[in-house]
Amino acid sequence: MSSQTYQDYLQAAIAKLQAAGVPSPEFDARVLMAHLLHCGHLDIPLREEPMPGFALACDPLIQRRSQREPLQHILGEAYFGPLELAVGPGVFIPRPETEVLADWAVGQMQGIPSPRIVDLCTGTGALALYIAHYLPAQVWAVELSDAAFTYTQRNTSGSRVEAVLDDATSASTLAELNGSIDMVVTNPPYVPETDDLDPEVYQDPHEAVFGGDDGMSVIVKLVPTIARLLKPGGLVGIEHDDATSELVQDALRDHGGFADIAVLKDLTGTARFVTARRVSESPAG
Repeated sequence: MSSQTYQDYLQAAIAKLQAAGVPSPEFDARVLMAHLLHCGHLDIPLREEPMPGFALACDPLIQRRSQREPLQHILGEAYFGPLELAVGPGVFIPRPETEVLADWAVGQMQGIPSPRIVDLCTGTGALALYIAHYLPAQVWAVELSDAAFTYTQRNTSGSRVEAVLDDATSASTLAELNGSIDMVVTNPPYVPETDDLDPEVYQDPHEAVFGGDDGMSVIVKLVPTIARLLKPGGLVGIEHDDATSELVQDALRDHGGFADIAVLKDLTGTARFVTARRVSESPAG
């Protein structure tokens, strides 16, 4: 796209993304331009003439986004609260709504010296790293996928988070920690199988997004793991699909080892998380 000013280039890029059905064409165009200019997306010198070679560098990025490649994949990074996380094909891109669960976790653990926290189905390590950023916590981050674990390790390198390659639904995973954990958080695969979501969603690993026909296949298998890891009084926060709050509550209730089962809403007012407190052992485990 040729242009006389950055403003001209921006308008042409917006039009291209808009025509492709990108939900936020202006924001995405600005971010991609700012990425090359090493400035904030609101700090682009719109009245200035583009530097030599700018269009040559930016055109392929706009083209990739117009083909609905996720913005975060093009940039190679995603922001989660104060964190800048490496992302790419093979790992789930953390969403802003999950920050509500992260904030809840930090708030609940305030004042507890060296809390012990486990993040199941961690992906990039977003929840684990957010918690470790704000709390003097011991944190374990469990991920099953080899491809995703590459990003878990990259993002947690040099942090206090211990990355663990294992199946979060297995009875042996972190068994040495049974009954000693203050909190478990998880953003597991929870979307019911469907083919009518935005194209970008299908660029995330299928196994990191979808949780069977009802979105509950992984969550149900996680409940015994959560129960055995938590100490009595320990807390859990589970992210879920906007249609499955009751099913998640029922899964915890049916186990018999949880009390104070409650709904936590996201910033749009949607029931997006279920929280609960571990009570004494039950026959279910």
